[in-house]
Amino acid sequence: MTTRVAVVTGAARGIGAATAIRLAEDGYDVAVLDLDAAACAETVDAVNATGRRGLAVAVDVANEESVEAAVATIAEKLGPPVVLVNNAGVLRDNMMFKMSLSDWQIVMGVHLQGAFLMSKACQRFMTESGFGRIVNMSSTSALGNRGQANYSAAKAGLQGFTKTLAIELGKYGVTVNSIAPGFIVTAMTQATADRMGVGFDDFVKAVAAQTPVARVGYPEDIANAVSFYCDERSGYVSGQVLYVAGGPKA
Repeated sequence: MTTRVAVVTGAARGIGAATAIRLAEDGYDVAVLDLDAAACAETVDAVNATGRRGLAVAVDVANEESVEAAVATIAEKLGPPVVLVNNAGVLRDNMMFKMSLSDWQIVMGVHLQGAFLMSKACQRFMTESGFGRIVNMSSTSALGNRGQANYSAAKAGLQGFTKTLAIELGKYGVTVNSIAPGFIVTAMTQATADRMGVGFDDFVKAVAAQTPVARVGYPEDIANAVSFYCDERSGYVSGQVLYVAGGPKA
């Protein structure tokens, strides 16, 4: 494969970092995006260690000017981005009657508006190249989850967004797919355990006991699914939602 450029948002740690490293191992140069470019240093070093080029770029995915500036920097310093993984995310969990408008808007802004703005900014390079891969990070919470009205709505929205872009961009050689992770060991799930007042080790054991494969997931499990979607040989797979959750999901 001729070296191509991939972009991963929310890539300073967790699923995003694992995904950036996996795509580098697959042969992509990788732009590592997060709110703070300095926080991306470890991921960039890991990308560089594979022999591919890594670039840290600061971006607020919910802000149009910030997104356009970030994508322009990527195109200038790495090359035209033809793979995009919309992974950036935040939590503002609460029961709906306690949830503030700000908490609703922040989650919608990062997940939905962020995916829209990043996809819009990158798709031009994909259509011009005749090749593109967009992967949107959904969640099993899209099926509904107590205390996550904002997050669940945003993640369900990403699935509809995925299917629509797949229809619009398919004829240009661009596939658009979604991954819906189950419980993944990250700082975000640690925060959920903290919010619930449960020790993280106990939380992980309880989840594993209820999962058909009898374990929880790790960022590398999701990165593996991203790798499949982004492979040049996966061009007949588009508009799909893959639940990576250790068992069947409706």
